[in-house]
Amino acid sequence: MELSQIIPHIEALIFASDKALSNGEILDLLNNALGFIDDRATIEQVDAAIEGIYEKYNAEFYAFELKQSGGGWQFLTKKEYHKTVAQLNGDKFLKRLSTAALETLAIIAYKQPITKSEIESIRGVNCDYAVQKLLEKDLVIISGRNEDAVGKPLIYSTSKSFMDYFGINSTDDLPKISEVLMEELVQATIVNEHGETEQPATDDEMDADPAAVADDAETTAVLESTSDEIIDAETEASPDTESPQPDA
Repeated sequence: MELSQIIPHIEALIFASDKALSNGEILDLLNNALGFIDDRATIEQVDAAIEGIYEKYNAEFYAFELKQSGGGWQFLTKKEYHKTVAQLNGDKFLKRLSTAALETLAIIAYKQPITKSEIESIRGVNCDYAVQKLLEKDLVIISGRNEDAVGKPLIYSTSKSFMDYFGINSTDDLPKISEVLMEELVQATIVNEHGETEQPATDDEMDADPAAVADDAETTAVLESTSDEIIDAETEASPDTESPQPDA
């Protein structure tokens, strides 16, 4: 079977499917649909066809693209058109998870499989409501029980829908926590004795002026001490509590 014959059928399958299709699933569906043809398609032909379709829709004049997510392939709107497409569904399309639900989802994603008590141990608050909302939205699933723990509690993992929503194939594609933290690091603004702001000395400046090293070290120590005091004060004044929230 010629590749040019296969490509339109694969495009139609991916376009019509309500879930991501893997290469193997596409091959089976393709051969079932074209069963009357003696020359059956091969997995190598499907791989080549997928590559060709990917390159075709990667062109800038297409509003959608072929994306691999959830262990398969889907046609998805390109991100620059998301706001336009959102107009079709109004506010429902733009609903977001609460902060508590997002924190709980992040813990499950990075620590799965995990029990509810382990989630609460990390967050420090009850998470019944957050877990329930995540289950309702099909972002997490009950993947079994912890047979080694007392009472054999339920364990939670992310769902296939979670991977579809975030456009990843597996949890291995999640950004590393260290990478996220590095992106959020910013240099502190130094205020001198005259109330004027100064930028911290660069590495080159410190190499040229040894005194800058001592000054910067002293400033860092003061900032860290002040930061600890602020955090302690905020912790005492604002205990972490969680109450049921309506869908945002």
